[in-house]
Amino acid sequence: MEHELWFTALLNKLLGRAVNALLAMLAGLPGLDWLRPEAGNTHPIPDYVAMQILVLLVIVAGALVLRSRLSVEAPGKFQHLMELVVEFTQSTADEIIGHGGRRYVALLGTLFIYVLLCNLLGLVPTLATPTAAIEVTVGLALAAFLYYNYHGFREHGVVGYLKHLCGPMLAIAIIMFPIEVISNFGRLLSLSVRLYANMLVGDILEQVFGGMVHIALPVIFMALHIFVSLLQAYIFMLLPAIYISMAVSEEH
Repeated sequence: MEHELWFTALLNKLLGRAVNALLAMLAGLPGLDWLRPEAGNTHPIPDYVAMQILVLLVIVAGALVLRSRLSVEAPGKFQHLMELVVEFTQSTADEIIGHGGRRYVALLGTLFIYVLLCNLLGLVPTLATPTAAIEVTVGLALAAFLYYNYHGFREHGVVGYLKHLCGPMLAIAIIMFPIEVISNFGRLLSLSVRLYANMLVGDILEQVFGGMVHIALPVIFMALHIFVSLLQAYIFMLLPAIYISMAVSEEH
């Protein structure tokens, strides 16, 4: 077993038995035999899951702190920062989705904050970058995929959305429909692999150059990691916004 991070070890100590019991129960359902825990495995929670839980705890703690300090007359620095994030997300939704785009701000903003914190977590000593694991990025991509398709069906209805995927002309529907379906599932691959590959490479580079004596090199690669983290978080917000726009638009 690979080296377990301290936070992962803590979670496994506290929740390992409960997680194994849950997995054993789920494994009894049809088609879920693969979830059955290994005999004697008291550490069922992997690092990438533990790091996501840590990010969720940070987000919840930040939300509680922000709520307790909200002020109209004298907003603090944290409130100013979060207002900038909200305004940035709203402007992105307005520009990409257009009319009615504000209803998707909560999802887009959550994706941006969550992915950004996951990307940056690896810069903290003794912790790791969860988005450098393909399981995490596939899960995020699947959430975005289900979300924009749900709103496509919600906006047009089942028949209307399927027609939407057939293109503007019925004559070419037999060609356009399979292309659109394949393209939709291709977005899962695009979203997940792009984020995974960038963060994995960033982690590798930081590990390789981080142990060097010269201070300048580790600092440069840490700055590069921060830049890539911000860029990939923005892309992971931008692409779902584009997919939502395509799904709910009246014209294909």
